[in-house]
Amino acid sequence: MELLKLPPRIKVLEALSAVCGGRVNVISDKFCRVISSDGTRTYNVYVDVEKRIAYSDDNGTRFRRYVGYPIIAFLMTKKILPIDGEIGKLIRDVRWRELNERYRKYELVMNDVLKMLRIYGIDRERVEGYINDVLRTLRELRLRYSDKLPPQPF
Repeated sequence: MELLKLPPRIKVLEALSAVCGGRVNVISDKFCRVISSDGTRTYNVYVDVEKRIAYSDDNGTRFRRYVGYPIIAFLMTKKILPIDGEIGKLIRDVRWRELNERYRKYELVMNDVLKMLRIYGIDRERVEGYINDVLRTLRELRLRYSDKLPPQPF
């Protein structure tokens, strides 16, 4: 099984918004569904932290082999990754797909979100520090990708 790469930094915020927006539906200790920010897609997620195995049918995980935002959101829900509730509350309704399609570069999406957070008194250093904390923990988890999903209780 292939080791999953770290995601683009913006995916941490996308995951946080899914959690704080109530879009993570936990099915069991290892399974969940995550609804996209525009409500048009639902991602199936499996994570076995003890075996360090993860699966999600989002494009980042399946095709680019990085830890996709649905996996990150599930790990936040399980309290394995930290949550900044104040930031999450402010970004919970961000339409990520719309921003990604408008800007076509994650860096530009990040700049837009950081500008919005700054209006509410959240500085860039705080956001970057939070993202760093999440990515550090993800790196330590060393999750591997599995496309052989066990039977799902969906």
